[in-house]
Amino acid sequence: MIKTLTKHGNSLALVIDKPVLELLRITPDTPIEISTDGRKLVLSPVRDARRQAKFREALEDTNRKFGRALKKLAE
Repeated sequence: MIKTLTKHGNSLALVIDKPVLELLRITPDTPIEISTDGRKLVLSPVRDARRQAKFREALEDTNRKFGRALKKLAE
């Protein structure tokens, strides 16, 4: 998808299409983290820290229980 910037007062704005917002579950209240590697601009929705911790815990539990089987399946 190629987008162009839109003039917004003295600034420029990037309009993100609704299907992309829905896919990423971004609402007008979702904080967005903006980062760059010097060549690319990366926009990421900031997720709840408790939710992230719960996900990491579930991932570690899954790896502990099924890690060897998953590794064999990947081979």
